[in-house]
Amino acid sequence: MANLAVIGGQWGDEGKGKIVDLLAPRFAIVARYQGGPNAGHTVVFNGQTHALHHIPSGIFHAGVRSVIGPGALIDPESLNEELEGLTRAGVPYAERLTISERAHVILPLHRVLDAAIERRLGDDAIGTTRRGIGPAYAARAHRWGLRLVELGDADAVATSVERVLRTGIGDLLEEAGEPAPTGENVVDWAAHWWNRLEPLCGDVSGLLQDASDRGEPILFEGAQGTLLDIDHGTYPFVTSSSTTAGGIPAGVGLPPRSVDRVLGVMKAYQTRVGAGPFPTEDEGPLGERLRRVGHEFGTTTGRPRRCGWFDAVAARYAVRLNGIDALAVTKFDVLSGVDPLRIAVGYVIDGERVDRPPAAASAMARALPVFEELAGWNEPIGELRRLEDLPRTARAYLDRMAELSGCPIGVVSVGADRRCTIIVEGGLLERFDAHA
Repeated sequence: MANLAVIGGQWGDEGKGKIVDLLAPRFAIVARYQGGPNAGHTVVFNGQTHALHHIPSGIFHAGVRSVIGPGALIDPESLNEELEGLTRAGVPYAERLTISERAHVILPLHRVLDAAIERRLGDDAIGTTRRGIGPAYAARAHRWGLRLVELGDADAVATSVERVLRTGIGDLLEEAGEPAPTGENVVDWAAHWWNRLEPLCGDVSGLLQDASDRGEPILFEGAQGTLLDIDHGTYPFVTSSSTTAGGIPAGVGLPPRSVDRVLGVMKAYQTRVGAGPFPTEDEGPLGERLRRVGHEFGTTTGRPRRCGWFDAVAARYAVRLNGIDALAVTKFDVLSGVDPLRIAVGYVIDGERVDRPPAAASAMARALPVFEELAGWNEPIGELRRLEDLPRTARAYLDRMAELSGCPIGVVSVGADRRCTIIVEGGLLERFDAHA
């Protein structure tokens, strides 16, 4: 059996949650490898809509183990809210979920720091979710972070707090109107959450290595999207982790050869949350229509998403960077009734035509899209389950997306429910049969 990675090919919010939920029964394990509660995956299960932030979207399936790798961040309070929601939904998460004991923890002070830094930046703010992601990853890099396994070690917690205060962060917290943490307070907080989460923690890397040795197929679930990658995205308007397929080995503790195939998830149009360049953004009626019909509001923050036309320049970049084997096109039904349609096939920056996203955010902000126009369609498509049943112009749009991105299409989502999905015959997903 082969392992598959599901990667966001845009600025996140591509609909990865639905795709992972759809594919999970074909795998033994679904593994999350990066990010924290700044990610939001919306899954419709048994007629109910569930918003997941830490927990992989495979959690709703019996016989499928969901794991969170050491490359991810854990906010115990936020995670607990998710677990309580699963309990109310009747999902027996305790027998399905394993969290890496090596995963770093978002402390309350990280959230305060995140908000304080954004306020200080004013008009130059990044537009973070203010969930403490950047400060927690920074703490990890500075080596004064806390991992889950250390929450029950009072000495380790106290030492970490002492290091924090010696960096001057306590002064910044005081400026933000928050009292600096004390070792005693954080020790008590950590002990409380260790008692709650310890039964769910384990050696995720070892678990995955053993599963791999047994030939059990693994589905790797990404959070955010390629253009938010800390190294390859529209820096500095990015997240603080490696969102691309290249981040998987380090994020879960498996060798690079463990990723056999990559499925890239992209909306049929483009969205972005927060600040940063967005060449194909439409701030007029089209953007508002996409936001309204596509329900484009952040799963984590509720913020309205910026909307615009599909960007084939960025798509081609994501395909090459991740080694994407096939695309899963989501929100395709949202384009019904939009005529004509547009796709950006290139940029013009300072009078020069470019066909790849520039490295500098300032140059990306000056990029003027070169649009290609295509005919739209008016028919509703939510009940269709085969490509050949789509309107001719809808098929032409998909064909052009595939041609411009340099990648075939394997899945087309035509509605929020997992049943509203077209699996392309002879495509990538037919190689991944149910593991049971």
